Amino acid sequence: MIEERHLESAIKELFENLRFEEEPKGLYDPLRYMMEIGGKRIRPRLCLLTYSLFKDNLTESVLAPAAAIEVFHSFTLIHDDIMDKADVRRGVPTVYRKWDENTAILSGDVMSIESYRLLAKAPAEALPEALKLFSKTAAQVCEGQQYDMDFENLDSVPMADYMKMIGLKTAVLIACAAKMGALIAGASDQVCELLYRYGYDLGLAFQVTDDWLDTYGDPKVFGKAIGGDILNNKKTWLMIKALEKASNSEFKALQTAMDMPVDTEDQKQKKIAEVKRIYDGLNIGEEAKQEIIRLHQQSMAYVSQMGLPEESADLLRKYASALIGRKK
Repeated sequence: MIEERHLESAIKELFENLRFEEEPKGLYDPLRYMMEIGGKRIRPRLCLLTYSLFKDNLTESVLAPAAAIEVFHSFTLIHDDIMDKADVRRGVPTVYRKWDENTAILSGDVMSIESYRLLAKAPAEALPEALKLFSKTAAQVCEGQQYDMDFENLDSVPMADYMKMIGLKTAVLIACAAKMGALIAGASDQVCELLYRYGYDLGLAFQVTDDWLDTYGDPKVFGKAIGGDILNNKKTWLMIKALEKASNSEFKALQTAMDMPVDTEDQKQKKIAEVKRIYDGLNIGEEAKQEIIRLHQQSMAYVSQMGLPEESADLLRKYASALIGRKK
């Protein structure tokens, strides 16, 4: 097993040393920019963690695929920002704002291609399954984004449909990372599948946590303004649950709040406060917390089925707790 401190240093070194082509700069500079602004690196960290449960040293055959997952994730963010018309990502201008939409689209495309180049460095014996897993996941993430865009045109979305959407858009890539490390390490099919399920439920919990933080988090810790989902009338777990629970009068109040103008800062704050007031009356924040706990417990149940040494199982539990207990 590889010590956590070695995993952390490997992650740091991996992305400090990640290199793209130099020319044309208009194509590759946005890639460098996107990778340099960082992120939590939760997916490559999980990939290396599950690999480390079965191997004692890190080589390019797992480091490159771990980087591939993060590069692919960053590619999806570049394109998501265009579709969402987002101005800021991680506190700095988004790629399409810093350059333009055409540049962001093309740079995102080559970033996706780069992820496959990195994945191809997986061991020959694991490469067919690794490619199969990665390609399926990549398509599922696109499917999830399409569902998310479709939801924007609907007055209401059933919770089951929302969970399916975040499963595709968010959870499958975390599940892919969990399985990929073990797959490359040569773990059994059963353990690889259990790790996938562990990562999938963890990914669902991660997204519901993100929904909760956007309304109830501390902006100084969260790293961005609170209430963005409310201002954009996004159908988050909280909004869907509120619409499901609301009485006729509460439903009308929520619809009225969603129609409030957001042209000025004062109007924005009034809308956020009104929606939060309705959420609080329906106990939505607490119910979201309970859902996060439920999903976390499901994830932990898969860990118990893996038959791993207790020290290894503890690493998976610790990773999950850190991810779900995050403040940002």
